[in-house]
Amino acid sequence: MAERGAHLTTAAPAEDRPSVFEVLAQDSLMSAVKPALLHAVKILATSNPARYGVLWRRFDEIYVILDVLLQHHFLSRTSASFSENFYGLKRAGEDGTRAAHLGLRRRQHWRSLFLLTLLPYLHTKLEKILARQRDEDDFSIRLPQSFMQKLYRAFLAAYPFVCMAWDGWVFCQQLLYVFGKTRTHSPLLWLAGVKLSYLTANDIRSLDLKPSGPALSPSQSLREKCQRWVSTAVGGVAVSLSTSLSIGVFFLQFLEWWYSSENQSTVKSLTSLPTPPPPLHLHSQETSPTHIKVCPLCRKVRTNDTALATSGYVFCYKCIYVYVKANHRCPLTGYPSGLQHLIKIYSPDG
Repeated sequence: MAERGAHLTTAAPAEDRPSVFEVLAQDSLMSAVKPALLHAVKILATSNPARYGVLWRRFDEIYVILDVLLQHHFLSRTSASFSENFYGLKRAGEDGTRAAHLGLRRRQHWRSLFLLTLLPYLHTKLEKILARQRDEDDFSIRLPQSFMQKLYRAFLAAYPFVCMAWDGWVFCQQLLYVFGKTRTHSPLLWLAGVKLSYLTANDIRSLDLKPSGPALSPSQSLREKCQRWVSTAVGGVAVSLSTSLSIGVFFLQFLEWWYSSENQSTVKSLTSLPTPPPPLHLHSQETSPTHIKVCPLCRKVRTNDTALATSGYVFCYKCIYVYVKANHRCPLTGYPSGLQHLIKIYSPDG
């Protein structure tokens, strides 16, 4: 059975078609980067809203600009997106004879750039707009509807079916790719007019030897020099982004696993507060029953004994109620506490 099913996950030696595991792995790489970066920006914005709040509010726009620079650089230099190049793949036309270092043809390049960067951005903004509109509709009074409002509600009703049809198309495309019935595993590649293949030895050699660009010459005009400087600056930013992502990709995937819902129970068990030790008293005071009944806050004999569950200490009810309500912590240990942690103690004779 293993020998018969091996062709489903591996390509034949004579083919340059990647396996389904490789193409799905490169798809999931960039999808893991954005949530991890979003979480890092959220932490920065929470710690210093005045300085980093704009990063949180404009995260989608900042991310798509950086993504356009990064993907444009790799499509121009390696005929692949960042994640495809990371796994040693390239984009090729139907003939598949064009070298990777020459980049994609103009039409394929701009189609690929749009489908890689701008289409996900538009989809994200549309999802947020629709979610906001649904919330407003839930709390609004239904008035007589105009034609545009009826059209909008029809779009809201049809949108889930459109998403379901798209997901079905993606699934069928991947299933056909597994059985070797199509050259692309994704409808986006089909729309861009390209397919994925392995980098050849000549491609790797050419990419290593490819110069960064033509050198500046005195005969060039000011406009050409400015274009050259802008191109160099954009390329430098893209190289910096790619290097940072290459180094931090495993760290970002670790963050995605760490903050996943499946791992939250493990995180809570590891980061929960330790059990506080029992209160220690001086030997000279242990024999004094009066001292044992002294409230640590008012230093008087306790009345209406109440224990704080987070630390185990016992106080007067009035003293600990007022303190916890104002400070939200134990006055002796500093453990975070709330009014729900107050436990009334009843004596046997009381």
